[in-house]
Amino acid sequence: MEAAEYRVKGKEMVDYIADYLENIRERRVFPDVKPGYLRELLPDAAPHEGEEFDKIFADIERVIMPGVTHWQSPHMHAYFPALNSYPSLLGDMLADGINCLGFTWASSPACTELESLVMDWLGQAIGLPAEFLHKTQGSLGGGVIQTTASESTFVCLLAGRTEAIKRFQTMFPDIEDAEINSRLVGYCSDQAHSSVEKAGLIGLVKLRYIESDENLSLRGDKLKEAIKTDRENGLVPFFLCATLGTTGACAFDNLQELGPICQEEQMWLHVDAAYAGSAFVCPEFRKWMKGIEFADSIAFNPSKWLMVHFDCTAMWVKNSRSLHRTFNVEPLYLQHENTGLAIDYMHWQVPLSKRFRALKLWFVLRNYGISGLQKMIRENVRLAQKFEAMVRSDNRFEIPAARHMGLIVFRLRGECSMTEKLLKKLNSSGKMHAVPCCIKGKYVIRFTITSQRTTAQDLTRDWAIIRSTATDVLEEYGIVSTNRKRVPLKEIKEKNASFGTSLLLANIGGNSPISPKIVDGSFAALFETDDVVVDFSKKLKNMQKDIHSNCRSIFRDTRDDHMLPQARSISTWGPRIPPAIATRSQATRRVRGMMMSGKQYSLDSRIDLVEAVQASQDEEDQENVTRTQDKEDTGGPVTAGRGRSLSVVENSEVVGEVGMVLRKARAAQMAIPEGEAEDENGVSLTTLLQPSQTATIAQMMKQLDLNLSNGSSSEQEIKEAFIEFYKLFDDFGIIDKNRYENINNWYEPEHRMKT
Repeated sequence: MEAAEYRVKGKEMVDYIADYLENIRERRVFPDVKPGYLRELLPDAAPHEGEEFDKIFADIERVIMPGVTHWQSPHMHAYFPALNSYPSLLGDMLADGINCLGFTWASSPACTELESLVMDWLGQAIGLPAEFLHKTQGSLGGGVIQTTASESTFVCLLAGRTEAIKRFQTMFPDIEDAEINSRLVGYCSDQAHSSVEKAGLIGLVKLRYIESDENLSLRGDKLKEAIKTDRENGLVPFFLCATLGTTGACAFDNLQELGPICQEEQMWLHVDAAYAGSAFVCPEFRKWMKGIEFADSIAFNPSKWLMVHFDCTAMWVKNSRSLHRTFNVEPLYLQHENTGLAIDYMHWQVPLSKRFRALKLWFVLRNYGISGLQKMIRENVRLAQKFEAMVRSDNRFEIPAARHMGLIVFRLRGECSMTEKLLKKLNSSGKMHAVPCCIKGKYVIRFTITSQRTTAQDLTRDWAIIRSTATDVLEEYGIVSTNRKRVPLKEIKEKNASFGTSLLLANIGGNSPISPKIVDGSFAALFETDDVVVDFSKKLKNMQKDIHSNCRSIFRDTRDDHMLPQARSISTWGPRIPPAIATRSQATRRVRGMMMSGKQYSLDSRIDLVEAVQASQDEEDQENVTRTQDKEDTGGPVTAGRGRSLSVVENSEVVGEVGMVLRKARAAQMAIPEGEAEDENGVSLTTLLQPSQTATIAQMMKQLDLNLSNGSSSEQEIKEAFIEFYKLFDDFGIIDKNRYENINNWYEPEHRMKT
């Protein structure tokens, strides 16, 4: 391939990658293949002659993609995030083109110096103490980009071992390194990552797991007990790996308790924050870092949650000389004239060479900025909170550990085998992917928000799959779901005639799904008897001096409305509502019609209803008194007054053409949820009422607008009624009054609306 072809094929590959990421929801997240599938699709040996790149490119979809687990999918919830981003991909494209090997400063000065710079940027962004930064005057500390957090743990364990052996030999110079090494013992929580155990195996040191507390956190008292026991047995404590964001449940060890103990015992304290460390760019999450000043080293993976693709692990140490003493080898061919004056990263790591990883991190930090990364992380945490609420809403499930960051653990109540079977079914479906872990003997499913593309709709879809699959699993175990089945209200009333209902509508703000249901400052209720309605209206009427309606009513004379003072927020008399909600324009209020005993009720939040109900009740009370007296005089039975709905339409005494249209619309109503309808011109209409009703009203508006433009007159009662409904439907967003210029111009001056 020459440069000309590379330019063409390179652009094609960029397009392919962009299309892949944009359309990743369409792909099965977990592959449906068996081990060895790929060998059946490709030859046993490399081709003797070169092939055209188009043929190679075609095999991506034929051979590679069928076996890919799509980590960037919003339905990938296994492990931890492994994010990428376009700036990161472009940075690595450049790094691969340069392809320098940055083992010393001289081998590529830009590679070394950019790495030390971006590590200072990142260290400051997460709030590290100054002694961890390269730029701090007199500091021996600094940062380095390692390949993985596992490698960082191993590097720091080896550095801690070197310091322990050096210190022990100062006291006992005749003892060999191997003998001292055999007595060394390190510690970590029982929730620590498996890489800590692996580091101990490779470093040939003993490793002690310490039981975590009820919050899965390693505490100081348990560490002290373990150290005391090991010292009594002739062992030498030298290393502690504390975890901020454990693999199982994202739990946090207590650095404020562990740090002083390590300092007193002269133990190396390494902090593994592989996943949660990225979240420390948000100040609200740095509470978990309290005590970080006691640490000798810390590492986390920007390749997990900071939009930088793998591999990229950020590691800082307070004293880089410990690394030099551990890894320092200087053959003549690696020396240069600035040796000792500049950083040579070959002394900070196990391998000699290193890639130009700093480029992609630099690109991301500059393109997104700290605020852009904060926004993405906060959104992931918000979605995790939403999913947690979904799980808690189903009593078949339990959450055995507190949710932190973007990780939730949950399980089916009962035997571990049920949760295990649930997870196997979910993964085999290919629709989503998650992995298990064991928490205090319980088999749980780890569910992580792993993609910046994940939305609330994605979570709703995944939760529906989980619930449906759980039902199948429980049925296989002969367990009937304890979730209550929804029963229509009409059916409930048939079984219990005295049953009454009340309703508060919608969520607001950041409240949980079980918070009081308030709609933009509006309270609405439905009752099956008149007594509660009347009592409620009487109480509100007594408080009317504190309440000013912000709209004209069809139930009273409105000619003097312009004299009324500005309406007070309804939150002054109702439940407490955030000011941002209570002061919203009435035009943004949306109240949903609902099905009640087979009949559709239209709910309106205007306080005018209080007057309507009260006036109507007073009138009916008078009628009932007269009727009762008549019955008593004639000896006939006395009957109760009829029930009524709180519908604005049904309580209004509208006559003429408008009234006829509305009555026809009421007769045609059907029980459907709020949705969308269109008029004859295809204009989308909001269906507070049913689509047929909304379309009828819109057609009436249009026809009357046309009649008025032709100079036609209208009855005064139609005019007044129409004005009221015109305003009402504009308030609810059913129509846009700005579309009806002739109607607006038709108003009398005292009735004219502000457009």
